[in-house]
Amino acid sequence: MNLDNLVVISGKSGIFKMLANKNNGMIAENLDTHKKGFFSTRSYQFTPLQSIQVYTTDEKGGAELETVFGNMLKGGDVPEAKASADDLRAYFSEVLPEHDRDQVHISDIKKIVKWFRFLNERDLLNDDEEGGDSEEKTDEEE
Repeated sequence: MNLDNLVVISGKSGIFKMLANKNNGMIAENLDTHKKGFFSTRSYQFTPLQSIQVYTTDEKGGAELETVFGNMLKGGDVPEAKASADDLRAYFSEVLPEHDRDQVHISDIKKIVKWFRFLNERDLLNDDEEGGDSEEKTDEEE
């Protein structure tokens, strides 16, 4: 799973792939529409998905989004983002039991679920490291 070049741009819907970084902004491609454009730092804020963490109650204080997505891949069915607050909280408690219920709001969980479903539908969450290991094990067994 590689979230390195994926960013969220304030005021724009969807997730973008960073193509080039400039002093006064960024050139990015919308992963949904495949439109490329320049986004000025004067008008927009950029949040790399790799830098996002979810508050936890353990000693680390946070879990990286990549870890949360990995747990969601291993877990069961992901609810719709429009599901009830209780359903979303119950699901997130299964995926990340140590998340801080006071600091992780339902709106945060909805956003994470939307991002996960978006990226998973486009096969952008495949885990390269685990896939390579399992192929090597298969070759060794034969």
